Amino acid sequence: MAEPQVQYLTTNDGVNIAYASVGEGPPILSISTPQASHVQRSWALIPNFYEPLAEAFRIIKFDPRGTGLSDRESIDFSMDTMIRDVESVVERTNPEKFSVVAFLDAVPVAVTYAAAHADQVTHLVLIDGFIRFDDAANMPARKAIEALIDQDFTLITETMTKVVWGLDDARLIEIGGEFIRSCIEPEAFRAYFAASRSYDVSSLLAKVRAKTLVLHNEKNAISPVRAGQKLAAGIPEARFQTIDDMSYQKVARLVLDFLGASPRSEAADPSSLHTILFTDIVGHTEMMSRLGDERGRDVLREHERITREALTEHGGDEVKTMGDGFMASFASVTKAVECAIALQWAFPGRESDEPLSVRVGINAGEPIEEDGDLFGATVILASRIAAKADGGEILVADTVRGLCSGKGFLFSDRGEFVAKGFEDAVRLFEVSWRDA
Repeated sequence: MAEPQVQYLTTNDGVNIAYASVGEGPPILSISTPQASHVQRSWALIPNFYEPLAEAFRIIKFDPRGTGLSDRESIDFSMDTMIRDVESVVERTNPEKFSVVAFLDAVPVAVTYAAAHADQVTHLVLIDGFIRFDDAANMPARKAIEALIDQDFTLITETMTKVVWGLDDARLIEIGGEFIRSCIEPEAFRAYFAASRSYDVSSLLAKVRAKTLVLHNEKNAISPVRAGQKLAAGIPEARFQTIDDMSYQKVARLVLDFLGASPRSEAADPSSLHTILFTDIVGHTEMMSRLGDERGRDVLREHERITREALTEHGGDEVKTMGDGFMASFASVTKAVECAIALQWAFPGRESDEPLSVRVGINAGEPIEEDGDLFGATVILASRIAAKADGGEILVADTVRGLCSGKGFLFSDRGEFVAKGFEDAVRLFEVSWRDA
């Protein structure tokens, strides 16, 4: 993983916030609890978590005010201020749509942001969190920390690494304590401990629209499993899974699976198999003429939003947009077909008086990759297949149908088709997505 390059932004109330990002791909905003937030050192704390994610995604991290490399003098951990810092980072890094991963006491912050920005947050991964402080207040480890809150800070931090992280090696306890002390000063630590007592997102859970995965360690010493269960139960259609991994070394695979992605190294070879998907709005020219430029552009923006959300959800890479359609690439044939089906379900279900009818064509092969674009017969044939489809249809080449064998999709034979510029016929199949 590349060394993160730390940069700074200034919030609207004049506080300098440190942030950095690593990797390329769809963005993930990582929110850490303040006592473990250091935008330069945190990456190395759990490399087996961040490195696999950075192969498939662009991970954005930041230090809230009062922590890490941000202004240490500004000590304010109220929820409003924490959200202000998140919003400032999002505004500066400019991800249009993104996922959020949050740990421990940062989970209520992530939920608050996701509820207020449902149009931006597509996926939410909440690890070892809680709805309100009272759900975790009676845990013995929290009581132990509270009893030491006014004691020597080295004693507090090394106690945390021992009882919270479950370390029993004296050297590791010392290293863990030193890391916490590099993240936060004693005064700020005590201020955060006091401020977090007021965190309560119980009224916001139903407003979360992002696809949500709640992971919770069975042996977490400061947040009981029942706190994670209550959190998942309150968020619409959230998934819940217990884990046994307080060092977060094995969680990356669960997150990657949830986000529908694999490390990019698996698909880095330009000659490897790509599944190419084309979309096209049927009657685009007539629609623009009927609605006019301003209203027509509003409809196109909605089409772009829906398509990009589907691509993100199913691990697709947007190669280019042609105004009334998209070209995308997938490492997985199955994910490409699932994305096409999701699109066909999404457009009729949108809340608008203006209908949108989209056709989709899919082909698989080994295109030529150059400067972030894909070329060659595989791409051209995918485009020709999309043009052959009617509104609401998904047409695929026989290669795609063969690679999807046994995956549970329903296909109907549409016969052979000789595409312009090709000598050989290709057999087309329609995905019977309404019957799936």
